[in-house]
Amino acid sequence: MKTLEETCIKPSPDFDQFCNTLLRKGDPNRVPFFELFVNPEIMDEILGKKTTDRLSTLEFYYKAGYDYIPAWPIVNWIFGSLVDTTSDYPIKDWASFERYNWPTADSIGYQEFEQVIPYLPDGMKMIGQTGGVFEAAQQLLGFTGLCYMLVDDPELVAAVFSKIEEVYIAMYSGMASIEQVGVLNLSDDLGYKTQTLIGVDDLRKYVLPVHKKLAKIIHDAGKPCVLHSCGYLEEIMEDIITDVGIDAKHSYEDLIVPVEEMKRRYGDRIAILGGFDLDRLCRSTPQQVREYTHKLVIELGADGGYALGSGNSIAAYVPVENYLAMLDEGWSLRR
Repeated sequence: MKTLEETCIKPSPDFDQFCNTLLRKGDPNRVPFFELFVNPEIMDEILGKKTTDRLSTLEFYYKAGYDYIPAWPIVNWIFGSLVDTTSDYPIKDWASFERYNWPTADSIGYQEFEQVIPYLPDGMKMIGQTGGVFEAAQQLLGFTGLCYMLVDDPELVAAVFSKIEEVYIAMYSGMASIEQVGVLNLSDDLGYKTQTLIGVDDLRKYVLPVHKKLAKIIHDAGKPCVLHSCGYLEEIMEDIITDVGIDAKHSYEDLIVPVEEMKRRYGDRIAILGGFDLDRLCRSTPQQVREYTHKLVIELGADGGYALGSGNSIAAYVPVENYLAMLDEGWSLRR
């Protein structure tokens, strides 16, 4: 199976039902799909053409059975790398902080949203998302620099997060004001396999208060708030649910806590999204993918508070036939 035409998917987007799933009011007979994103190489292979613009990306998400298309604002950050930690980072001390050219509300662009709006199929909306507050701090200071600075100069750390907050408040206010944006996603990787990336007290001091303000902006606009975050977050899950106030959580890995266990622990308070572990999705046969998809949909979707998808995102190395098998099986179980 290499094309969407070979699946049983007959696109019929229903964004209202998707939102009901996020709010745990969903119809258990219709488990929707959710991904943080699908890598362009995968979309290209499935569609048989380059997804070089938002309209071809919209075509993919529609034909693949999603109720939405993700869209990102454009912000002119000057960043270092989250991947290459040997790269230079723009803020090292108070002098470089004072010199840094911070984005302003007027400089934030919403071109992706504007390009999609005239072509949205009936029943389909957008999810607004961008990189996270904590991730922005790492790209400004470097992870090692941030860790040192938390001890050596916490006042500078506070100043950096305060400026980041200003940009994010403007960005999320802008996205939330767009009628065709029905959900907003806080995408901020806070942990790794065994614990959070920095101490939980520091997360509570610098990061989670900003998340809480962004969640309030989202909810004040009458829209659900999703958190995408990788890693082991058990120590701050209560903060995330009770204080920040998310409606749904995404990103799960079997080696950390399997999605089934997260559903057992938190499924009565937040919606659980995705969770088909990427390693399993890549290494399984298409038939094994179908069997596990069936298990997820039937068991986790029984109360209407679950959306089917990968544990993280559909990366370029995911076998196309396995990804399509997951979608095909998931669609076939809509009863």
